[in-house]
Parts: sequence; C-alpha cells; structure tokens
Amino acid sequence: MSETTTTATAGPTAAGVVIAESATARGRRARIALRTLQMLIALFYAVPSALPKLIGHPSAAESFERLGWGSAGMYTIGALELAGAIALLIPVLQSVAAMALSALMVGAFVVQIAVFDGQYAATPLILIVPLVLIAWARRGHNADLLRLLLRRA
Repeated sequence: MSETTTTATAGPTAAGVVIAESATARGRRARIALRTLQMLIALFYAVPSALPKLIGHPSAAESFERLGWGSAGMYTIGALELAGAIALLIPVLQSVAAMALSALMVGAFVVQIAVFDGQYAATPLILIVPLVLIAWARRGHNADLLRLLLRRA
C-alpha cells in the first residue's frame, strides 16, 4: 500500500506513516465539523469567558468577590479557561483539555446552584455536551500524550 493511498480505518503504512482516518466524504465532513466545534468552543473560552477574568473586568471581579475567592480565584479560573482553550487546538492535548474544561464546568454548575441561585446554571451544562463529544472523539490522542510523557520521564 502506498503512502498516498487512504483507507477507511486509521493504520500505519509500510513506511510507518499514519494515513487518513476515513476516505469517505462523510468522514471528512465529520472531522471538519468536529474541528469547527473545537475552534468555536476554544474561541468562547478564550474571549468571552477567560478574557474578562484576566483583565479584571468589574462584572467578573464582582462575581468572584461574592464567592469569596477574590482576584486570585478570578485570575486562576481565567488562566485555566485560557489554557484549556489553547489546548483544545493542540492535537495531542485535545481530549485531555476537553475533560479538564468539563470538570471546570461541573464546578461552575455547582457554584451557580449553591451561590448564585441557579441563575445561569444551564450554561455550564450546555457547554459540557460538546466538551464530552470532543473528549470522546479525540480520545485516541490520549495514548500519544501518554507516550510523550513516559518518554520524557
């Protein structure tokens, strides 16, 4: 099999090069849709979510003061969201980033219910759905990440 040949399943060629995951038009459209979703979610976490926290916007500062977490909590959450947004765009980190952001959204849901009377509790739940989809669809990268980490250890 030559390196330019594509097959319906991922696998190495004789030269050890991984070839396309799917040669079908449906498979290509699914990959494009997933990549687009990842970019949109990353953009959401970077701009309207992390940015106000990282620049200390008064609305973000007020929310974190109400929580009792102050500016340290605000900057920490903002940094985690920005790191997750960037990691969603790095192939080897995509699945882990989606899982980490999902965990962050579970925490946000709990805070919304416990502190803010559930006013915006649906937002973290809505965001968990595409994050879980990304984590599952990109789960194959977890083995690559583990290999990289073990090689460095």
